[in-house]
Amino acid sequence: MRTKTLKKNRINVVTLGCSKNVYDSEVLMGQLKANKKEVVHEQDGNIVVINTCGFIDNAKEESVNTILEYVDQKQQGEIDKVFVTGCLSERYKPDLEKEIPNVDQYFGTTELPGLLKALEADYKHELLGERLTTTPKNYAFLKIAEGCDRPCSFCAIPLMRGGHKSTPIEDLVREAKSLAANGVKELILIAQDLTYYGLDLYKKRNLAELLENLAKVEGIEWIRLHYAFPTGFPMDVLDVMNREPKVCNYIDIPLQHINTELLKSMRRGTTHEKTTKLLKDFRKKVPEMAIRTTLIVGYPGETEAQFQELKEWVEEMRFERLGCFTYSHEENTHAFNLKDDVPQEVKQERANEIMEIQSQISWELNQQKIGEIFKVVIDRKEGNYFVGRTEFDSPDVDNEVLIDATSRYLKTGEFYEVKVTDAADFDLYAEPLEETPKPVRKDLKVKSF
Repeated sequence: MRTKTLKKNRINVVTLGCSKNVYDSEVLMGQLKANKKEVVHEQDGNIVVINTCGFIDNAKEESVNTILEYVDQKQQGEIDKVFVTGCLSERYKPDLEKEIPNVDQYFGTTELPGLLKALEADYKHELLGERLTTTPKNYAFLKIAEGCDRPCSFCAIPLMRGGHKSTPIEDLVREAKSLAANGVKELILIAQDLTYYGLDLYKKRNLAELLENLAKVEGIEWIRLHYAFPTGFPMDVLDVMNREPKVCNYIDIPLQHINTELLKSMRRGTTHEKTTKLLKDFRKKVPEMAIRTTLIVGYPGETEAQFQELKEWVEEMRFERLGCFTYSHEENTHAFNLKDDVPQEVKQERANEIMEIQSQISWELNQQKIGEIFKVVIDRKEGNYFVGRTEFDSPDVDNEVLIDATSRYLKTGEFYEVKVTDAADFDLYAEPLEETPKPVRKDLKVKSF
């Protein structure tokens, strides 16, 4: 017996995992809308599509728990159908079909046409890049490539996403224009490896040319780079960053570790010395750049001395943004052949130590910003604050700028110049210089961190 009345054939897309999954869900929703289907994102619907993550243990556990939750709702008669797609389904479909058989059907990461058919919809090839965005209206992810050719020992992404495949520049420009026409002002470029972009299509690393073309799109004000790889980094990207105001002085470059022996085992193709030199070159070429990185602790064989080397290096480099993960032992990866010999509690202690160091660094850097003026975009209102970001901050993972909402009104999605009045370790407090949106000047150079 149905315990809750839901509109028939309303498709609820549930997204788990990274920004690349968000993008894939938006493409799916765009296809469904073009087929005249009623589709929502993480709202009530009698048909549920779960876009899963299968990257590390915590993500897999969340995906499985979410599947079980909706299967239970199906058994209770609260929803009619449950479909599962994404990385977990790509990686473990036979196991999932055996262990959770009450899912109507499982689909991998490349089976969008099959999923649409199961939802009684047709795959429309003409919908190049058109999608229903689920992010706040002022920014959107732009996936410039799929898959990865890197051999990193700990990573299962190539198992789930396949080899690297770039999207042509003209297609990405067309998609950017469509997003801009819908009010998007910030493009967040994503891929498993941005720096590999173009090698398959143009026989050269072509990220710089892509950036130049995207910067010409009217209405786009910020272009942000996520997930760069340190080995073979195309330095001409920094020339474009310096030359083109729309390209944010920001880069997300996961470095994973600094000990040369561990980097070799991780198959990262670099060393302590080469990595440090690259970062110093970044700072020299773009002094105002905010560098975000992620690290892995507890990799097989990581000694206390190697961890101390990592700690000292983090203190030396003073990253503006940093995240730290504990190593996850993933089957069918190269590192799975190694003994996962660092106890989980030691892994967590090491991650906590790194983040304590970073918290202090972030606090010190933020204190230097008090009294300075920055350009910010307002993402949302939360409680008594408008929440914004500088060009040095990406949504959800970086610092936020909090502006008192009880005494003034700011428009979501607009840019303002603000003066920082106070700072915590991961938040800035500021007041706008004026209460009307500030036109974005092409020559505006915000204060350096």
